Amino acid sequence: MRPSGRALDQMREIVIEPNFTRHAEGSCLIKCGNTHVLCTASLEERVPPFLKNTGLGWVTAEYGMLPRATNTRMRREAKNGQSGRTQEIQRLIGRSLRASIDRVALGERQITIDCDVLQADGGTRCAAITGGWVALRLAVNKLMKAGDIRTDPITDNVAAISCGIYAGQSVLDLDYAEDSEAGTDANFVMTGAGGLVEVQGSAEGATFSRAQLGELLDLADKGIGELVAAQNGAANA
Repeated sequence: MRPSGRALDQMREIVIEPNFTRHAEGSCLIKCGNTHVLCTASLEERVPPFLKNTGLGWVTAEYGMLPRATNTRMRREAKNGQSGRTQEIQRLIGRSLRASIDRVALGERQITIDCDVLQADGGTRCAAITGGWVALRLAVNKLMKAGDIRTDPITDNVAAISCGIYAGQSVLDLDYAEDSEAGTDANFVMTGAGGLVEVQGSAEGATFSRAQLGELLDLADKGIGELVAAQNGAANA
């Protein structure tokens, strides 16, 4: 029995509220159960120096957690410097979202996705990737509507989901209670077409088998399908 009472292959409730902020070119608030992340997309008509005069665009990301996103207060990283965990997560988000972009079609401009965790209950990086894609989609829609680009540079959806082995059973979409006790924890980043972008998985105690990895991948495939439907619903609202 899962702590939440959910079935083994049951997601938490997914809610994506598009255009959540006024000023960003694209934004959404994504709620995956009790994990809530604000994602914004900011457009700049320039690229990092290493891409200047290449004709290629760039998508990058930043990630952070509010001090009381968790059950005890964390010190602000703006005061103390970014942790290794934060740097690793925001690089993951950037890599994941770039997998959905034709950088030639985007042109020589940069879109920065900011992911701010308002409330954490497991799966924050997955929610940030999933919501970050919606913010990116909305920003690109504005570029196309304005006639700044003619070809849609977004080639597919990208979303992410966690899976794990909890109490000896493969489960989908871990919340914190499960994540903290899971024998195996894995994050899957996938495209809407089912392509794998990145897989992060590790055994916290006993090792896991190839068959169990297959079970986790099957669960992830199901979860990604549900997330992609939610993304498209929000982006087309």
